[in-house]
Amino acid sequence: MSTTSALVPPHRSTVVDKQLKAVDGYIMIAIGLVLIAVFGWLTYTGYDAGGHALPRVWLSLPAIVIVAAAVAKGLVILQPNESLVCMLFGSYVGTEHRPGFWWVNPFNSQNKVSRRLEILESGPLKVNDAVGNPIDIGAIIVWRVEDAAKALLEVASYATYVKSQSEAALRRVVSVHPYDQVETEEAERQGERLTSGADKPGHDHAPISKVSLRDGGDAVIEALLQEVRARMEPIGISVLEARISHLAYSSEIAGAMLRKQAASAVVAARRMIVKGAVSIVEDALDELDKKKLADALDPERKAAMISNLLVVLVGDREVTPVINTGTLYS
Repeated sequence: MSTTSALVPPHRSTVVDKQLKAVDGYIMIAIGLVLIAVFGWLTYTGYDAGGHALPRVWLSLPAIVIVAAAVAKGLVILQPNESLVCMLFGSYVGTEHRPGFWWVNPFNSQNKVSRRLEILESGPLKVNDAVGNPIDIGAIIVWRVEDAAKALLEVASYATYVKSQSEAALRRVVSVHPYDQVETEEAERQGERLTSGADKPGHDHAPISKVSLRDGGDAVIEALLQEVRARMEPIGISVLEARISHLAYSSEIAGAMLRKQAASAVVAARRMIVKGAVSIVEDALDELDKKKLADALDPERKAAMISNLLVVLVGDREVTPVINTGTLYS
């Protein structure tokens, strides 16, 4: 399958994920505790014998406070499957993916991004299928953030992007697949151009797929998954699974389409019955020929026998036999 769609313009990301060189937080907190101890000691010993404050000691106290505050501000805790994206004065610095207790530059702007699995329930949406019938369809998308920097910096809200693009992908897939095989057969009779569904269409006016939404199963799911993945890849979102959760005709046409399906089933059954009846009549004539009884029947009697057999075999009511004791002419 192609991994791009005509509805998704090519996008080249300007953000390249790189590892942030974070410092072990336990080392920095130890330094902070030492600074606090030094601050307390200087405060206690910062007077001369006459009780006057020593200038050099008290001038160093603000510097100690600033350093200690910087140490405290840079401490950060990362949970498993959580990333920290850091920016410094508008520039991307790096991303820390390792869980644990870390210290980063306190001047960095810190943005935590969860990389845990998320489940999106899309729909039910009212969409027209490949032949124009309105249907209600819903899907479940399982996704996660793979590249935290791209997800945070490429779009304003990656959660909103995932929701809107998942709905667009679902509409796209539905637009090239009919609801069921009855619609596919009707499209074939009308001369519509059909595809096997193995290749995803690459233009807006795509041919109708032979794979139906109701009976397509894994083929439809795979098409939806590839479509969603193509839309999420530019912003660093990984899609693990896509499933159809709801599929039905819209309420305004549901009754009519059910009657149409029932009529199509009746026609298909009748076609099969007629085919079987003709086969039985052929077998009956072959048996007559084998036993040399067919020569005793003139063309009119043979035609009458064929007609009677077809009536008996094709009719949907019980047949009452009529015994003819004369000839066809009396």
